[in-house]
Amino acid sequence: MNDCIVIIPTYNEIENIESIIRSVFSQHKSFHVLIIDDNSPDHTADKVVLLQSEFGGRLFLEKREKKSGLGTAYVHGFRWALAHQYDFVFEMDADFSHNPNDLEKLYNACHFGDADLAIGSRYVTGVNVVNWPLSRVLMSYFASVYVRMITGMKIHDATAGFVCYKRRVLEEINLDKIKFVGYAFQIEMKYRTYCKKFQIAEVPIIFTDRTKGQSKMSNSIIIEAVFGVIALRLKRLVNTL
Repeated sequence: MNDCIVIIPTYNEIENIESIIRSVFSQHKSFHVLIIDDNSPDHTADKVVLLQSEFGGRLFLEKREKKSGLGTAYVHGFRWALAHQYDFVFEMDADFSHNPNDLEKLYNACHFGDADLAIGSRYVTGVNVVNWPLSRVLMSYFASVYVRMITGMKIHDATAGFVCYKRRVLEEINLDKIKFVGYAFQIEMKYRTYCKKFQIAEVPIIFTDRTKGQSKMSNSIIIEAVFGVIALRLKRLVNTL
C-alpha cells in the first residue's frame, strides 16, 4: 500500500492534466494521484479515464456533478484519502504552478521531520514567485501579512495551496465544519491545524504562474478570504471554531 496521495482538483485543465499526472508519477518517491473533477466541459475527466488504463492502481478519479469550489473538492478528497488509509495527503494545483519535484520536500518535512503540516511556501525566504504581475504578488504577500495579524499564526504563506498533511491532522479536524470554498479554505485549514496545536513547517519553493489554461481567481474569492479571516478569529474567541 502506497502511503502518499496527491489530490488535484480540476476544472477545464485538459491542457495540463496529462503532463501533471505523468510528472507526479515520474518522481523518485512513489505517489498515488486522486483527481477531483467538477464535470469539466473540456472533458478533463475523460482524459484521466484514458490514463487510468496505463496507471492502474495509482491514478484515481472522483467526478462531481458541477463546479462546487476548491474547498469542497479538497474536503471530498480528504474524506476519500482517509477512507483509503493514506498516511500523507497532499494538495497540488494541476497547472504546474506547483512543481512536482517539490513533493518529496514536503513529504520529508512530515515523514522525517517534525511537521504535521508542511507548506510549500512562496514567502518564507523572500518572494519566490515567477511570472506573476507585481500587483498580484503584492496582493498575495500582504494577504499573508494580514492573516498573521488577525490570527496570530506565524506563517509566511497562509494562502499556499501546495501542502502535505499527516493523516492524524485530517482525522482531528472536523471536516463538516469547513465553510470556505475559495482561497479562504487554505487559510481556514491552516488555522484549524494551528488551533489544534499541530506542528506546521514552511518549506521554500518557487511558484510559477500557469502558462496554459485560465486562472480561477475572482473578486468573490478575494472578498471571502478578507472577511473569512475575521470570522475564523471571532469563532475561536467565542469557542465555536
